[in-house]
Amino acid sequence: MNQTPLPDNDISYTLTPIGIVESDFPDKFGVPRQAGLAPAAKASLVLLPPFDDPLAVRGLDAFSHLWLTFVFHLGPEQTGPGHWTPLVRPPRLGGNTRIGVFTSRSPNRPNRLGLSLVALVGIDTRDGVRLALRGGDLVSGTPVLDIKPYLPWADTASDAIGGFAPERPPRLPIEISPQADVVLSGRDDHDSLRQLIIQVLAQDPRPAYRKGAEVRVYGIRLRDVDVRFRVLEQAGQTLIRVVDIVAG
Repeated sequence: MNQTPLPDNDISYTLTPIGIVESDFPDKFGVPRQAGLAPAAKASLVLLPPFDDPLAVRGLDAFSHLWLTFVFHLGPEQTGPGHWTPLVRPPRLGGNTRIGVFTSRSPNRPNRLGLSLVALVGIDTRDGVRLALRGGDLVSGTPVLDIKPYLPWADTASDAIGGFAPERPPRLPIEISPQADVVLSGRDDHDSLRQLIIQVLAQDPRPAYRKGAEVRVYGIRLRDVDVRFRVLEQAGQTLIRVVDIVAG
């Protein structure tokens, strides 16, 4: 029986970013663990020369959503083709259970490639090409390698099974302190920033092994502010309280 020849182990590929993301997430801490979990999250994909030709996106405005192939550029330095591990610990399983790297969406992958589904809000071609996006899970500075339009009839499987993540993660209730609310109310983007804070914190961005109430105050960067929060227990329920919002 003929066997398919194995590829030469010395084969490598050079991938050139076509654009860079500017998003509401200056740091990777707090970035939603999947796209679509924070619909209020805004971003722009700025195409780089020579890919910033308006002809390259002609007709793209007919689509509502896009697939972005990107690089986890802030991943641990020990990952990559020569440094990787076959087992990872996904947050969805509490951060302690190990599963195969190809069973997860962990950023700690052999080639650091990610795939994100985002909503396309608009296209600006007045000076190069800038795509306005919503609902992404990308930190600012993320290099994007490719764009493909989302096709509902091809990209949705009605009989799909979600393995260890069969449904969206649970959401915690959010409480905003009067002090933080005053800061929010004084901003031009108070409504969208409030929604972003609620949607991001409701997913409990702490490390997966952190459970229940803590004395510690955490800080998460969103847009140009530092949102400080605590996790509390009230009447037997875990909730997140925003204690302060300060300029980043």
